Amino acid sequence: MNKSIKVLAPASVANLVCGFDVLGMSLADPADEMIMSLTDTPGIKIIHEDEYNLPEEAEKNVAGAALLAMMKELDPQTGFFLRVKKTIKPGSGLGSSAASAAGAVAGANALLGNKFSQDDLVRFAMSGEKLASGVKHADNIAPCLMGGITLIRSIMPLDIVKVSFPELYVTVVHPQIEVKTSDAREILRKQVLLKDAIKQWGNIAGLVAGFMQKDYSLIGRSLEDVIIEPVRSILIPGFNEVKEKCKNAGALGGGISGSGPSVFMLSVEEKTANRVSEVMREVYSCLGIDFKIYVTKIDEKGVKIEVFQHQ
Repeated sequence: MNKSIKVLAPASVANLVCGFDVLGMSLADPADEMIMSLTDTPGIKIIHEDEYNLPEEAEKNVAGAALLAMMKELDPQTGFFLRVKKTIKPGSGLGSSAASAAGAVAGANALLGNKFSQDDLVRFAMSGEKLASGVKHADNIAPCLMGGITLIRSIMPLDIVKVSFPELYVTVVHPQIEVKTSDAREILRKQVLLKDAIKQWGNIAGLVAGFMQKDYSLIGRSLEDVIIEPVRSILIPGFNEVKEKCKNAGALGGGISGSGPSVFMLSVEEKTANRVSEVMREVYSCLGIDFKIYVTKIDEKGVKIEVFQHQ
């Protein structure tokens, strides 16, 4: 009997509007699925059972890159087999690469008897993010692994804080266009005005305080980005219209999910979240752009692992 595990790695929303590279949130839906096992053959074998034509060589695959970082600290005879079925579309802005990287290292760690700490897993998974975007960042990795809302105070040294939050509904629209994280980073300004930085710091602090104090009004007022969103929003058709109409429909606020093109909105009640989804549907239908909509909640657990046996 060979032990295999099933891994469910959730989508995530990075930045949460104002917290570029420092805030992230895990979503209950969608999630990627992996079946993993240890093998007698050293190295990493990856098979994709999805439609995205992702490379299966470990060095070119996000999950593989994360596992290769882990294997530097393992017996060189260790071998892993991964069967991957991605639901989170690459380039969606919903943490697709993070789900691959985080899911792979969390699954490998379970197979190894939880040899590594949570911080170790974040560290390994960031190597996958570097392959995907050119930069190590943890604002998708941390919530994907740990669940909930996370604050990445620092990545060197690693310092991640889980942030408590009230009940919230999340509505996400994913226009079926691709925005590569590397491209979305390339267009950002390298310098910002001090007055903009001060405003952004206030919004980040206000958002974290709003979550922790369960102050919906403060959350709504703090969901403002004066640095990144004005630049990146030009890559997303209908962004300004959808944001304005969703807030008019009762959403607390929201913005670009990660580097886009997905757009997320937070609501206090499910009926508001559903009303927001109808607004999104109307905007993108009128634009003639295909889209996918999720009405979901914040996932509190992060990566989930189920052990089963097969012959």
